Amino acid sequence: MDPRASSPEKLDKENLVGIKNKGLGVCGWILLFLSFLLMVITFPISIWMCLKIIKEYERAVVFRLGRIQADKAKGPGLILILPCIDVFVKVDLRTVTCNIPPQEILTRDSVTTQVDGVVYYRIYSAVSAVANVNDVHQATFLLAQTTLRNVLGTRTLSQILAGREEIAHSIQTLLDDATELWGIRVARVEIKDVRIPVQLQRSMAAEAEATREARAKVLAAEGEMNASKALKSASMVLAESPAALQLRYLQTLATVATEKNSTIVFPLPINMLEGIDGITYDNHKKVPNRA
Repeated sequence: MDPRASSPEKLDKENLVGIKNKGLGVCGWILLFLSFLLMVITFPISIWMCLKIIKEYERAVVFRLGRIQADKAKGPGLILILPCIDVFVKVDLRTVTCNIPPQEILTRDSVTTQVDGVVYYRIYSAVSAVANVNDVHQATFLLAQTTLRNVLGTRTLSQILAGREEIAHSIQTLLDDATELWGIRVARVEIKDVRIPVQLQRSMAAEAEATREARAKVLAAEGEMNASKALKSASMVLAESPAALQLRYLQTLATVATEKNSTIVFPLPINMLEGIDGITYDNHKKVPNRA
């Protein structure tokens, strides 16, 4: 039994990349010999045309007679390109920023929103990026837009507003799995902005304000209840000792007297005020009217 038959995914990858273990054949070797001969005849002029410089952040995928020369890209440094039979493609391995334009999305709770984001990715396999897809950057850009719409279409508006990190991680996982055969590794996905209609913004603001007011009223009622319980406990303590009430009066007077230009109100029992009022009335009654 062929051991490669037990791993269909690996076999599919090899077929997609286009790497075959067959040799060049007779015609291929003849053309290779003629290419070497042409390079020797035109030396040293040909050496300037055959030597190529690949930068540190680049890799070169070399096609010899239409076939990829090796399963690994060449570079960085100097590489030799044979005339007439070799063609090479440079691939940039640096991180690429993909800005997703605002996408109009209908959420699961039937709210229309506009969401934009940004995707950071890089090419880790130059051979797969060249051989498996026509334009790897355009394909990744379109796939990112579609994935963003599909993922956000299954969430409600509240989930989108509250769970941006979770949604971004989900989008990153889906993109990474889908672009693996293209030689792409998604480094990060971020949701930049979520735009909702103005009328819905006003409704949400009114709802939030009403919630805050209700919460404030509940807190105020709880404070009044706690204060009344404390006053009840204080009254019970003062009722046990009449002298404590007088001391409290004196303490209040001392506190008020510390301020400048203040009016001091001295509390008196109601019975005493009634007695004074009765004496005054009797005195007025005894004085004769001289007129």
